[in-house]
Amino acid sequence: MFTGIIETLGRVVTARDLGGGRRLTLAASFADELRVDQSVAVNGACQTVVAVAEGAFDVVAVEETLRKTTLGDLRPGARVNLERAMRPDMRLDGHIVQGHVDATGVVTSVERLATSTLYRIRFDAAFAPYVIPVGSIALDGISLTIARLEGDELTVAVIPHTTALTNVDTWRPGTRVNMEFDLIGKYVVRWLSLRGDAGRAPSKLSEAWLRERGF
Repeated sequence: MFTGIIETLGRVVTARDLGGGRRLTLAASFADELRVDQSVAVNGACQTVVAVAEGAFDVVAVEETLRKTTLGDLRPGARVNLERAMRPDMRLDGHIVQGHVDATGVVTSVERLATSTLYRIRFDAAFAPYVIPVGSIALDGISLTIARLEGDELTVAVIPHTTALTNVDTWRPGTRVNMEFDLIGKYVVRWLSLRGDAGRAPSKLSEAWLRERGF
């Protein structure tokens, strides 16, 4: 379990193909504190540490991970967002993030404002039920709030502090980003779809409607 608050920026040292998977060696400030079998979110994708060396650690991204994420695009020298799994005594400063990437989106525009930068992201319309205005989303592992939503495009506003501590400053139109939608929202949509209620929520939510559906 993660929070979407990036702990440090790492750097890809090597990226080696393993048949259908890839073994990545990543330099990180906390690498010497890691142990084999611990979990680290790499650009939002939960990976298992398989080896630790001085100042670096290895993970193996399997075929399914490469299919759903951008880890197959990483090359030596690339900066990556890293977060170790949260401890149960920590504050949840971002939101509940599993490190289970649902899909990738594409940056379509970047607009720099006085106190923030707006990034517009296009995603597969099939995931629209999981996206709501002012809802939470993890993009490349960063916990962000959806500022605007128009069809199959969402916009997030990134503050300078986040830009300084993550790799978001590398995002350009055409950049692919890992997307993890809100866990609670995914369960609600799934539950309603199994009941045959998906897409048939009332125009105005009411206590009676919620009770009728077991809430």
